[in-house]
Amino acid sequence: MPAHVATLHAKIEDLIAAVSVEGKAQADAWTGEGDRAAFADSGLNLAHYLALRRRDLRPLQRSLAALGLSSMGRLEGRVLPTLVAVSNALSALLGRKVETGSSARAFFAGEARLASHSRELFGNTAASAPVALLVTCPPEAADTPDFMLALATRGVEAVRINCAHDDADAWGRMIGHLRAAETATGHRMKIFMDLAGPKIRTGAVHAPKGGKRVHKDDLIAITRLAELDAADSGDGGFVVECTLPEALTSAKIGDRVFINDGRLEARVEGIATWGLLIRVTAVAEKGMRLKPEKGLNFPDCDLKIDALTAKDRADLAFVAANADGVEFSFVQSAADVVMLQDALAVHRPVNWRAMALILKIETARAVTNLPAIIAQAARRQPTAIMIARGDLAVEIGFARTAEIQEEILWLGEAADIPVIWATQVLENLVTTGTPSRGEMTDAAMAARAECVMLNKGPYLLEAIDQLQGLLKRMDGIQHKKTPRLRRLKSW
Repeated sequence: MPAHVATLHAKIEDLIAAVSVEGKAQADAWTGEGDRAAFADSGLNLAHYLALRRRDLRPLQRSLAALGLSSMGRLEGRVLPTLVAVSNALSALLGRKVETGSSARAFFAGEARLASHSRELFGNTAASAPVALLVTCPPEAADTPDFMLALATRGVEAVRINCAHDDADAWGRMIGHLRAAETATGHRMKIFMDLAGPKIRTGAVHAPKGGKRVHKDDLIAITRLAELDAADSGDGGFVVECTLPEALTSAKIGDRVFINDGRLEARVEGIATWGLLIRVTAVAEKGMRLKPEKGLNFPDCDLKIDALTAKDRADLAFVAANADGVEFSFVQSAADVVMLQDALAVHRPVNWRAMALILKIETARAVTNLPAIIAQAARRQPTAIMIARGDLAVEIGFARTAEIQEEILWLGEAADIPVIWATQVLENLVTTGTPSRGEMTDAAMAARAECVMLNKGPYLLEAIDQLQGLLKRMDGIQHKKTPRLRRLKSW
């Protein structure tokens, strides 16, 4: 056994040395003039985590677990302290002098930083419900004061105003009702405003006579706006406009196209001056109606478009003056973050860095660039990550969504950045009043994030009540990846 332990100890020491050097180099590359002091330790830990996770640690994990030591499976917020603690434990087993390790306070410093950053974003959550709630405002919130009052009464931490809908006048009325609700209840709610971004949607639709639904193997012509009549729709007769012409010019034969949040999948079969001809490869057996204002996704295209549209830049004047945070749709690179930060500085020159920046991760490219995106955002502003599972699932494939969701949660914890679990949370309950078993399990898993987002629907308030109770119960048995071993009461 001593020889085996000595080998393990040498491997851990080598790992500590390599992670320290590689991590410092990465952290130094992220450092810039005027960085927030709050990001220094967090950025270094994130850099250490990336250096560590470039290695396959599975054989090492099993060997350590067999000795009753940490298998390093929960070190996201404390990379080097965990490695040093393991090294010290192995030294003790070998009868060697043990170096002074971290104090308990230093060991769990990452947890304290994450909690502090979460309070900065969402305010103080109730002790009975430590996961914050973010609620999307429906259009009627502009004309119904009772909606904001109901949220404040329930202790909701933040509201989301989607700039893709309504206008500045309606947004202003929503905020006025929110302030009145705060005054009436004494409960403060944060305001996050979601930039629309270059979202690709369907425009006008033409269906052939007698053909209301699209089925597998049908052809669909996709055209630019106002060019329905120019399209040759083949034998299918279906024609639909696309709101973003760059998508049509970037697509290649064989590329995948998804319509309506992935409910219809097709592949590009032809390219013409007016647009694309696609053939449906997967859709529900009964088919699907093509409708305007539905999402279009081109996951195989490298779209050369700005993350900020002209509408976004116009909306930023209102957002910068009225919101606590801005949700950045379609962010895909650190350069995109710089673009938004420069625009915020124009509209709010005195204290734009006090605004929170919520990074909506909804494409494969955003996932690939996430560490650099986080570093650029968090070194200048309070930052959160939103796992925008709707578009993300379509872009990377439904089969990979759970895997990538886990990895984003890990990265957020390593960077001490709060994560918002979003899209379709309790969707059936919100829309019909009855939850499904699967969505209740999904909502329970959301307790590992710092915030959960609910979308609008007729049973939203009932969903808030159920979700708050669920999150309270889950907090008693799970924190992040760590089970909490309270006394079992079922047996």
